[in-house]
Amino acid sequence: MTSPEQESKKSKRKSRKEQILQSLAEILEESPGGKITTASLAKQVRVSEAALYRHFPSKTKMFDELIEFAELTIFTRLNMISSEQISASSKCEKISKLVLTFAEKNPGISRILAGDALWGENERLRFRVNQLFDRIEVQIKQILREDRYTNDNNVTTHPNISADIFMSFIEGKIAQFVRSDFSKSPTEDFDLKWKSFAQNIMA
Repeated sequence: MTSPEQESKKSKRKSRKEQILQSLAEILEESPGGKITTASLAKQVRVSEAALYRHFPSKTKMFDELIEFAELTIFTRLNMISSEQISASSKCEKISKLVLTFAEKNPGISRILAGDALWGENERLRFRVNQLFDRIEVQIKQILREDRYTNDNNVTTHPNISADIFMSFIEGKIAQFVRSDFSKSPTEDFDLKWKSFAQNIMA
């Protein structure tokens, strides 16, 4: 059993870690295209670089935890959407809007998702982001396959092709958001754009 003093220390460590990650996300948002250094991050958090490494063994681990935050946030809600008793079209729409809304609310992390912030960083980070999008695509494929065979839906486009097109839409909007220095909202006029974009795929 831990003492109150030990619990207090754990809480402070957690708070400082969260502060570091929040500062990293803020720097990513405030410096589009800029490379993040531990020196600039330490300055933002107002601690020494040595203090940063007491909480994170490397900058890669900091990026890892931001990606983990994205995974947890997105897939918790995505799994709920997948289990809803709604049409496949509605599920794909809600999943697409979920991911784009997350990117819009977290501009710094959207740079990681777009790969913009990962140039020169550990290649494993890019692989993990690729896995994140692959998992979303797999989920969309599954939704479309179930709709095709369970409901005897005579959709001419193969589920794999449809899922690939949906992912191109999602990833393209995030890339556009980052490229515009966050001025072009990925969810702007979403409903109208989705209707125009998806009506032929889900016909």
